[in-house]
Amino acid sequence: MIARLPSNLAGCLVDILGSLWVLISLAIVSKCRFKGQYWIWRTDTAFPEGTHPQGTSGLIRSGFEYARWAWRIRQMR
Repeated sequence: MIARLPSNLAGCLVDILGSLWVLISLAIVSKCRFKGQYWIWRTDTAFPEGTHPQGTSGLIRSGFEYARWAWRIRQMR
C-alpha cells in the first residue's frame, strides 16, 4: 500500500517548487545580471531605507518569501 502525503505537506512541496520556478524564470529574464538595473530597482522598492534584511541569509529568505507569494498569486491560492 502506498502511503499518501498529507494535503498540507503536498501543498508545501508544490509551493517550494513553484517558488524555485519563479526565481529561475526571473534569473533567466534578467539574464542573471544580479547587479543590473532590474535587481537594483527590485531591491530598492522591496526594502526602503532602513528595512534591508540583515546579511545574505536574510536577503535570500526575503527573496524566497517574495517568490512564494508570486507563485501563490499566479495560482490564485
